[in-house]
Amino acid sequence: MNCVFGVDVGGTTVKIGMFDKDGNKQSVWEIPTRTGDQGIHILPDIAEAISGKLEKEGLDKEDVIGIGIGVPGPVDSTGTVHRAVNLGWGTFNIRETMEGLTGIKTAAGNDANVAALGECWKGGGKGYRDMVMVTLGTGVGGGIIIGGKLVAGADGAGGEIGHLHLEDDEKEACNCGHYGCFEEYASATGVVRIGRRILEKSKKKSVLHGLSELSSKDIFDAAVKGDEVAAEITKRYGYYLGKGLAVVASVLNPEIFVLGGGVSKAGDNLIFLLKPSFKEYCFPGAADVRFALATLGNDAGMYGAAKLVL
Repeated sequence: MNCVFGVDVGGTTVKIGMFDKDGNKQSVWEIPTRTGDQGIHILPDIAEAISGKLEKEGLDKEDVIGIGIGVPGPVDSTGTVHRAVNLGWGTFNIRETMEGLTGIKTAAGNDANVAALGECWKGGGKGYRDMVMVTLGTGVGGGIIIGGKLVAGADGAGGEIGHLHLEDDEKEACNCGHYGCFEEYASATGVVRIGRRILEKSKKKSVLHGLSELSSKDIFDAAVKGDEVAAEITKRYGYYLGKGLAVVASVLNPEIFVLGGGVSKAGDNLIFLLKPSFKEYCFPGAADVRFALATLGNDAGMYGAAKLVL
């Protein structure tokens, strides 16, 4: 056996990577995610794509160590997904279904957790055994690696750090239905939420006042160029990011946080912004933690899915 497949299932496309047993990427391709009919075509399409790849490469299924799959939904230790709304899926066992379609050993996990595993294996967390991956995108995702192993939780919902409660007086609801979640402040949409609130009250001149559509990139770019209001917004954002990560660190005591997602493109400045409140709120015994940026980008899910099998 000399290869493994890592599959990252998204709402519009499925990314499939073929790796050798040491995690070296051999090839990558994509297929559409057919979410119609409650997503019944997704796994058969993946099975067909892998079968076609094996035929093209002159390989048999005996040459495959296994197939790892990351999906946007909670997946427990048996490989059972507990609803993946974006895919139209209810509750069923991915591992058993895929093994039935391919005859190849399969493992499955939540996409954010799997991406964390990929970053720990081959990315920004390489060399560490206790790591928390934080994905700062439209929402805030997390993945927890303790002792080199993924922590998925009883129902596969481990790592949902975006829904830590940070504020009691929040009036806008989070996507989860609660109020004052970490995600409401530390996501890309959170940057904009903080920005709009500060802009409404500020009388200082700012390039941000003239923008009809405000984005997190606009805010960070303006701050770097010396815009005082933008700098105030990013400082407030850093306060919330550091405070939320302090809670996580106080519970899990990781060696390193790896920051990914769109907001992480702000680079090392992001780490500079979060450190003051992190130190203020973190339990001292857990405060000696490193911060790094993710390095695998959109490939993290494929790497992590492959690692699930290995």
